[in-house]
Amino acid sequence: MTVLSEAVLADPVALTRALCDIPSVSGDEAAICDAVEAALGRIERLKVERVGNTLVARTELGRERRVMLAGHLDTVPVNDNFPTRLDGDVLWGLGTSDMKSGTALALWIAATVAEPKFDLSFAFYDCEEIEAERNGLNRLAKSRPELLAADFAILLEPTYGLVEAGCQGTMRARVTTRGRRAHSARSWKGENAIHKAAALLDRLNAYDAREVVVDGCAYREGLNAVFIGGGVAGNVVPDECWVEVNYRFAPDRDEAAAEAHLREVFDGFDFAVTDSAPSCRPGLDRPEAAEFVAAAGGEFRAKLGWTDVARFATLGIPAVNFGPGDPNLAHKQDERVELPRIRACADSLLAYVTEES
Repeated sequence: MTVLSEAVLADPVALTRALCDIPSVSGDEAAICDAVEAALGRIERLKVERVGNTLVARTELGRERRVMLAGHLDTVPVNDNFPTRLDGDVLWGLGTSDMKSGTALALWIAATVAEPKFDLSFAFYDCEEIEAERNGLNRLAKSRPELLAADFAILLEPTYGLVEAGCQGTMRARVTTRGRRAHSARSWKGENAIHKAAALLDRLNAYDAREVVVDGCAYREGLNAVFIGGGVAGNVVPDECWVEVNYRFAPDRDEAAAEAHLREVFDGFDFAVTDSAPSCRPGLDRPEAAEFVAAAGGEFRAKLGWTDVARFATLGIPAVNFGPGDPNLAHKQDERVELPRIRACADSLLAYVTEES
């Protein structure tokens, strides 16, 4: 088992690299969860609970407020970018941006801050990068919501050191066209379902995505085909073709409204939702969020993407995204993080949880 030494835990840069060099593609987080659990277990002031490959640690200091710091442990699959390599002030490799540099900051705060001004909770969870039903934070929200209780939450997703508020919702659906099989030598006796999909793709090409301002944050929606399939054999006119679409919707729509919109867009086609996760409004009118924005430099923007701030929102907990990684590098082969960004975000978080306002 990888051991995270006291020296590594005391340095957010070294800790980022150590976490990135533990493989943890979604569904294979046991090793990294073991390492984090062992590190947290050495800290007497923390109460630690493990549920599967998700960990929650809490202080019980009797403070008036509780703040949650959360980060996922998993990554997308390896793409010739593991293990890490250091080039000057840039750390390259899988997970450096999304989001082990942020997760490392939560672990660093847990390991080094003995007297925070808030009680602190920390969530390190699995399966964020895959379907919602396997998401560790989602499972806790349903089965052990008391472990996530807090007055405010900071999700350490990549934001390049700027507070990103709220998030888009995401919905995937399968849209199906149907025909009638026939021998391709006598194709006029059948109906080609793949050809019928042309009308579906025309709708997607013509789709005009909304741009919406919600609570001062500008969100742009998107609707795209992400998979397509069909066909029976090389000499058969196919009787079925399907297109999977992904809709990213602004936080002025909930999941029911998003589904209703898609059913309108694809009226006349067979339609079924395959996966969905809610949007989250910015919530910057909440004093807890406003206080953190001020501590992090006062600037903010919309989160273009889905994150687990939506999980906290469903529990009534205001939450924002904040982390050192560049969101534009998430899931890319050339993923990387700048060391000065890690240190700057570490300074902001440390000041927020220790300095009296």
